[in-house]
Amino acid sequence: MKGPVVLLTDFGLRDHYVGVMKGVILSRVPEAVLVDLTHEVPPQDIREGAYLLSVSFRYFPPGTVFLSVVDPGVGTERRALVLKAEGRFCVGPDNGLFTLVLRQAQEAEIRAIDVPRFLLPNASHTFHGRDLFAPVVAEILKGRALSAFGPVVWDPVLLEFPEPELIPGGLRIPVLRVDRFGNLILNLRAEEVSGRRFRIVVEGRKLPWVRTYAEVPEGEPLALTGSDGFLEVAVHRGSAVELFGRNPEILLLWET
Repeated sequence: MKGPVVLLTDFGLRDHYVGVMKGVILSRVPEAVLVDLTHEVPPQDIREGAYLLSVSFRYFPPGTVFLSVVDPGVGTERRALVLKAEGRFCVGPDNGLFTLVLRQAQEAEIRAIDVPRFLLPNASHTFHGRDLFAPVVAEILKGRALSAFGPVVWDPVLLEFPEPELIPGGLRIPVLRVDRFGNLILNLRAEEVSGRRFRIVVEGRKLPWVRTYAEVPEGEPLALTGSDGFLEVAVHRGSAVELFGRNPEILLLWET
């Protein structure tokens, strides 16, 4: 058997959807270890799912199988994928959900799932998480080779994410996501500016650069390196998105 199965969906936990996916896997591989990464991806928010998957991917051991279902195109002609990158597996829809994992990987093998071969009997057109992806996960756990699932894919769907823009004296940095605390996660990793002096200016306001949220008074904004390695704008015991909005002008200006 491979490593654990990590589930990421936009299903929430009110309904039975997550539970029955687990049931399909366990009915085929009773000893499977199932881990809930999150089921609170905003409904149909593929970009958020792609981010959460990518920043969690390397914290799990090689052999881990990520069952990732954020699938507004379920039942359409969109492809279903199984892939292997850095010794870990991903199963889910070909809609951009694996964009950031693939961008980070040194190499990857991607296969389109031969859907009719792996669908459960009397499968629904609206629940491939249960009727297609969960059975495929079980087959991976039992040792089936990727080549058995279907043909090689060379052109997976990849999402475009806004990139930092060069400006005189620095960068204009887009917001990548907003977390549940209202922190603005910026699309720039701290390692990309390591060793250089700079200041962060949000809507014309220079923010203190700190290591922890509590280094400024309560209610004051700040900038730091977040836990996922991206630059972050936050408010101590407050909400940066409430103070600045979702897409403020954020500048990184070099200091000489």
